[in-house]
Amino acid sequence: MSITAGEGLTVSGVFRVSEHHQGAPGLAHGGVLSTALDEILGSLNWLLAGPAVTGRLECDFRRPVPVGTDLIIEAEVAGVKGRRVYTRATGYLGSRDGQVAVRAAAIFVQVPLQHFVDHGSADQVKQAIEDRANGGPTWRPDADDHPFELNP
Repeated sequence: MSITAGEGLTVSGVFRVSEHHQGAPGLAHGGVLSTALDEILGSLNWLLAGPAVTGRLECDFRRPVPVGTDLIIEAEVAGVKGRRVYTRATGYLGSRDGQVAVRAAAIFVQVPLQHFVDHGSADQVKQAIEDRANGGPTWRPDADDHPFELNP
């Protein structure tokens, strides 16, 4: 999935649904779509320059998403109150003018970096800090040369 920052506190992304993302025959699995929505909504926190974790994610599946479809996702920060970041997204079939297939809303909770040391890996936190200082994660391939697959 590719994600691009937009105007203000918005991002857009393209999730290409492949046979690896299939649930029912020929259709995207709802759990994979939820993961894609969580990923794009979570990326909004980069615009706020602070780490955050998903506190709540709600997804409404409006239409089936066929394998081979590009799901175009538009997301925005709806508000911030204290440590809570309120976000929402809409996924369209094929283009921004396409039919609405999914909608999501999420609440993220801003946390200190120590949260990831305490519950994850200190080495990976250190690498993430270095990556951010150098313009992005080193483990992600260049999107133009190597499209990223959630489940290749």
